Amino acid sequence: MAAKKSEQALVGEWREMLALHARTLGELDRALDRHGLGASDFEVLDILAEAGAEGGDGCLRVQVIASRVHLSQSALSRLVARLERDGLVRRAMCSEDRRGVRVELTETGRARHTEARPLQRAVLSRMLNRPDAGQDREADRPGV
Repeated sequence: MAAKKSEQALVGEWREMLALHARTLGELDRALDRHGLGASDFEVLDILAEAGAEGGDGCLRVQVIASRVHLSQSALSRLVARLERDGLVRRAMCSEDRRGVRVELTETGRARHTEARPLQRAVLSRMLNRPDAGQDREADRPGV
């Protein structure tokens, strides 16, 4: 009986985590829409911005981005194509491996990321109950 309760608690915890993830993605999508972005769009821009801030050249291979986002390779390819169409990123062939594709932020992409970042961090802070981790202001809340 104790094993059954333990298993139920484990499954319950897992389902709570999934529900939090779904609610958070929904909130991010609603909030970021005012910047013309979805949660996955922002995540790719954020990863590229971090790559540039860490002393790198701000370019990442698609495979590296894929390892950091939770999208299939084909979904990521479509997302990157859309971001490129919107002028937020540019793709180029890898000089060291002609089969690889590198992605980098454009100036427009960097500016959009900079504008949307405080809002994204505020939503994360609120949804994850970490008011000290972001700028959780009333004005940043979707629907307020």
